[in-house]
Amino acid sequence: MSELSSSESSGNGSGGSGSGSAALAADAKRVGEAVAVAGEGMVDREVLAEVVALCAVAGEHLLVVGAPGTAKSEAVRRVAGQLGGRYFEYLLGRFTEPNELFGPVDLRRLREGVVEFETAGMLPEAEIAFLDEVFLGSTAVLNTLLGLLNERVFRRGRTVLASPLRVCVGAANHLPEDPALAAFADRFLARLFVEPVADARLEELLEAGRRATPRTPGGESLLGALDRLAEAARACDLSEVTGPLATAIRRLRAAGVEISDRRAVRSQRLVAAAAVLDGRRAATVRDLWVLPLIAPTADAHAQAREVLADLVGASASTGLAHAAEELSRGAAARAERLARTAEGLLTAHGPAPEDRDARLRLEATLREIDASFDSADLPEPLAGVRARLVDAVRP
Repeated sequence: MSELSSSESSGNGSGGSGSGSAALAADAKRVGEAVAVAGEGMVDREVLAEVVALCAVAGEHLLVVGAPGTAKSEAVRRVAGQLGGRYFEYLLGRFTEPNELFGPVDLRRLREGVVEFETAGMLPEAEIAFLDEVFLGSTAVLNTLLGLLNERVFRRGRTVLASPLRVCVGAANHLPEDPALAAFADRFLARLFVEPVADARLEELLEAGRRATPRTPGGESLLGALDRLAEAARACDLSEVTGPLATAIRRLRAAGVEISDRRAVRSQRLVAAAAVLDGRRAATVRDLWVLPLIAPTADAHAQAREVLADLVGASASTGLAHAAEELSRGAAARAERLARTAEGLLTAHGPAPEDRDARLRLEATLREIDASFDSADLPEPLAGVRARLVDAVRP
């Protein structure tokens, strides 16, 4: 059976046991809340934080392409801090030595004539990793990294080590033009292209820069919840989305977007991860918002949104609301994001806040809801929360 085929066990459908579904929803909520905390105060980088979590559950790697100084590493660092576990970060260059990433030779064993490596605290033992300027690594670095990313196994000399790596985020200022790097680049299934914060949000960016970064929790790591979600994703029932997925791949290829057979097959992992992070054991068209992530270039991303508009327009996510809205550009996803934002503000500031800044944020959310939807025909997630916002901002 394929690792992504529907499970024959009774607990892996959209229903399953009540306790199992409740536990899955609880894990999804915990991870979603942790990622939301990581994204607090990061203007226009909530999508990146959420896609890191999506890829960690899917067991896939993420490539982020954008100019220097666009908070790529900060977003990944914050997510890693909230999820817990061992984190490794490094800036690669042309002269980066393999031991800077994978660890030095164990001198004690070398005296015995055995070449082994000390990997403690290095990339092979990391659970979340960020590699900046990832395409600048030497051939020796990239060849070793290729095996580690693809198989989750580190092999060098006599050292063979199973790696606990959940997700590696690679970053670059631009995509490589060297065909020799194509095989390595293809190991990053999901791709995001980030731009500097828009001028219209500069005041927000400056204010955010003055605030303290979110506190990293000192309690229990969320890696256990992450791993349970990953296990559920591997058993996710994808039967309902097989046809729509095939249609999406055909459309992308017809539009000139290069989607290899491997990327087409592995895109199912992202769909499955989106489903379980939404608290479900069976994927639906609600989870197809992830598909633009497999487009290899920024132009292809734009094409994917256009040619898949009707397929992904109705998709949404409760836990990854910003990413679902950005990638689907659909009304359902926007409603989920606005409902989540409103609920968060009402919970944080109460039903009748006296703080001026809090009232302004509530009013801004209410204005965005009214600008996006007809108040007489609000989507379900917004129907109740809008009335509460009106009460909260009423003089």
